[in-house]
Amino acid sequence: MTPLEMRWVPTGSYDLNATVGILRRGPADPCSIFHDGAWWFAFHTPDGAASLRLQQLPDGVNLLGFGPGAERAFASAPALLGADDDWTEFDSRSFQASLPEHVQTARRRHPGLRLPRTGRVIDSLVPAILEQKVTGKEAFAGYRRLIFRYGSVPPGAGSAGFPARLRLAPSPAEWASIPSWEWHRAGVGPQRSDTVMRALKRAAGLERLGSADASTAATGLMSIPGIGPWTAAEVTQCSHGDPDSVAVGDYHLAGFVGLALTGQPVDDNTMMELLEPWRGHRQRVVRMLYLSGISKERHGPRMSVRDYRDI
Repeated sequence: MTPLEMRWVPTGSYDLNATVGILRRGPADPCSIFHDGAWWFAFHTPDGAASLRLQQLPDGVNLLGFGPGAERAFASAPALLGADDDWTEFDSRSFQASLPEHVQTARRRHPGLRLPRTGRVIDSLVPAILEQKVTGKEAFAGYRRLIFRYGSVPPGAGSAGFPARLRLAPSPAEWASIPSWEWHRAGVGPQRSDTVMRALKRAAGLERLGSADASTAATGLMSIPGIGPWTAAEVTQCSHGDPDSVAVGDYHLAGFVGLALTGQPVDDNTMMELLEPWRGHRQRVVRMLYLSGISKERHGPRMSVRDYRDI
């Protein structure tokens, strides 16, 4: 298959790895792969499936697109690469002065980070639901199993340099057709699989949310039983490049933010109070905190991995 090719040239500093790495759901995500110095993504578009290769070069990002959806993928590629993400206010002298020194330092060290916008709500929603209230190891393993069983080989497979493990996730109709016992075999409990099924009954509306603003999209997502603030934030951070969404209810986030800003772990309410002075850019602050090198010490028991397959 002959791919389409284009070059995207960013303004200012740019870091492809830091920008699109957030889109990968775990280190072995079959739909988002870093392979041979380039990022590969496979996804559905209104024109059909597409595979997209992104490689950073000294003068920009080189894109290769495969499949009937390649032109549509190219049209949305600048947003995916963070072209619409505006750090002007965050980088202003007055705003930077309001931030802790380690956050300012992290931004100086990572000036090329942008927040990506995929516009694809369902692609982020299904794995986010699978990650609700379980360990990442458990969620990622179930997601991979379902992708390899019900997904498909993406356009361009077999081409030179194409990663053999890249897969196209099921379409909304294909996700909805997965029988209950297959969710069970993948280690996905009924609460999460039922939430996926409820959400997919609104697939057309969810796809339209991709072109709405992040706040409207989050409200729409949370109107579905089983989807709360944590899941909505996990989705809009990727689908909308939301610079302000914070995953309230995360197992580790509040403790980490509290430690990074005060030296002590805090709860969700206190975390949001701490981040309030930077409303509008709270997700940017969180990203910089993670890049600052601060890590949360682990004490006590970790969340256990549950295996639903023996139930």
